[in-house]
Amino acid sequence: MLHASERPGSAQPTPGRRVRAAWLALLVLPFGLRGQAHDHGEAPSIEHGGVFPPGWTVRTDEVGELKSISLAAMPPGWHVTTAASAIMYRGTDQGSGSYQVTAKIHLFPSAGGHAEAFGVFIGGRDLAGPGQRYTYFLIRGDGSWKIKRRSGAAATDVSRDWVPSAAIVRARADGPVTNLLGVLVDQGKVSFRINGQEVHSAPAASLDTEGITGLRVNHNLSLHVESLDIQALGARNTAGGRP
Repeated sequence: MLHASERPGSAQPTPGRRVRAAWLALLVLPFGLRGQAHDHGEAPSIEHGGVFPPGWTVRTDEVGELKSISLAAMPPGWHVTTAASAIMYRGTDQGSGSYQVTAKIHLFPSAGGHAEAFGVFIGGRDLAGPGQRYTYFLIRGDGSWKIKRRSGAAATDVSRDWVPSAAIVRARADGPVTNLLGVLVDQGKVSFRINGQEVHSAPAASLDTEGITGLRVNHNLSLHVESLDIQALGARNTAGGRP
């Protein structure tokens, strides 16, 4: 966690204030999406696309290009701007046995803010190869969520289509909104949570749970990932965090 200084008379900006400051900066700096549209045609250029922080790997979907993704360290966390759909991960962020993953994500107004999905994935294996596998938990700015599994080039639904939920803070046109996503794997069960509320559960044996954890972000989005934490339940250490 980032904490304000305890020195008398000092006042350090809180994470929330820093995110709001980032929002104001994005209004005036040529950082993000330029000429973005809702369709899946030719991707527009992305400022700083294809250059990622040390330790991070990005894999786009089949038709995407790395230059269509921006992942930039912006404490607290990372700012993500996409013109293609992709997964983003660090090889050291591993989930095994009983663990939980949490991600605090701010959704900024953009062309895809209501219709495009973002979230976390667990159980990642062979992520750089043709046999990539993972389970992913997504929300959209319109207030709906979905869970899917990826196996190679195929993706199958775990939950029934897009499910509306009052637990999701919906997108707004006048500034970012924040949602906390969580996935808890414990005692043979996987619990999917939004802002502390469980929206779905499934047997762990029916999903991919052992492996790398990370982010899944569709195209046409501007996000700030304030935190991505992987907590082993028990005596093992915590991975993830913030830059």
